[in-house]
Amino acid sequence: MQTYVRNRACHCLRCQSRGIAGATFLIAMGVLFLLENFNVMEFDHSWPVLLIVAGLCMIATRGASMEGHVQPWEIPGTARQGESQVQP
Repeated sequence: MQTYVRNRACHCLRCQSRGIAGATFLIAMGVLFLLENFNVMEFDHSWPVLLIVAGLCMIATRGASMEGHVQPWEIPGTARQGESQVQP
């Protein structure tokens, strides 16, 4: 299983979509609480929407293109895990 290292230098769609997943989830939670305050819908009945939003974010992230992906160790000044940057 491959572990994911956050790579801010990569601009492929997959890496970019990982950055907005948390924000999307927080916005959805805020909208649900706002609807509860306006007595439109109770949070007790609307919390499954959070699960749907989380699932859609996961699908969008995993289905996004990796065209132009840059590995973290290919960025100048970084090294693979377990490797030193000092050249012999």
